[in-house]
Amino acid sequence: MKIGFLGLGAMGHAMARRLLDAGHDLTVFNRTASKADDLVALGAHRATTPAEAARGAEIVVSMLFDDKTTETATFGEDGIAGAMAPGAVHVCCSTLSLDQARRLRDGHAERSQAYVTATVLGRPPAAMAGQLFIILGGDETSRVMVTPVLEIIGQRIFVAGNDPVQSNLVKLSLNFLIMSTIEQMAEVFALNEKAGTDPSIVFEIMTGTLYNAPVHKNYGKLMVERSYGYPGAPVTLALKDTEAFLAAGHEYNVPVPYAAIVRDRFLAAIAAGDGKKDFAVLMERARQDAGLTRGDAS
Repeated sequence: MKIGFLGLGAMGHAMARRLLDAGHDLTVFNRTASKADDLVALGAHRATTPAEAARGAEIVVSMLFDDKTTETATFGEDGIAGAMAPGAVHVCCSTLSLDQARRLRDGHAERSQAYVTATVLGRPPAAMAGQLFIILGGDETSRVMVTPVLEIIGQRIFVAGNDPVQSNLVKLSLNFLIMSTIEQMAEVFALNEKAGTDPSIVFEIMTGTLYNAPVHKNYGKLMVERSYGYPGAPVTLALKDTEAFLAAGHEYNVPVPYAAIVRDRFLAAIAAGDGKKDFAVLMERARQDAGLTRGDAS
């Protein structure tokens, strides 16, 4: 299948590599062109604009950073929408605000173009292994068309509904669960450290008993090792998603008070100069509040 792929960050690059290894005819675009060099060396085609990546493709996948980059790449000059072939589907995997999700849905509909949202759960290593979880939203015909491609990058596909925006809200909600869990663990580790118990012992007990989900094991390990320097998702990205979740609560008149706490933690992390580190660095904000001396965090 001929596929266009936009966005070669840590997640996008791993996803694109999976599609290339599966034998698809892949054209890739990234604003920093050098991030595509290894994929091109393996047989991918390099596009210089989003339109070039989309032109002639049966499926166009975008995995871009935020609302602005997605909007520009889709509807801007030399964007996806101006080059999509009849019958092609735009698959957006980015975590976006609900306002932006609706602009994508409605903008493609106005052009009689097919569009689905396929947000993903998992860190880059899971993407490289094809073990992401995928939350799919869109009309049934388009979902059926893109499913074989999504099965290459995901271990399971969940259908959120016929409206692409449903996938975006589910993803924001689940991201919030991850972030609030990290805040809980940070407080627990800091309290026990202050009392003289090594957080690694708490981590071992926690993950060896009732709290052994991947979010506890993976992020908890980063936290007790204080290893924040190779982010699966940086604090700035986590802040964006949390603010989008808060906005969704405001839109639907649903209070989400814990989201405000997590949002403030991320703001404090950015103020401390940790904006580019993995958002597990919230551990350091809890340690600081507890009066614990902060050592070097990798």
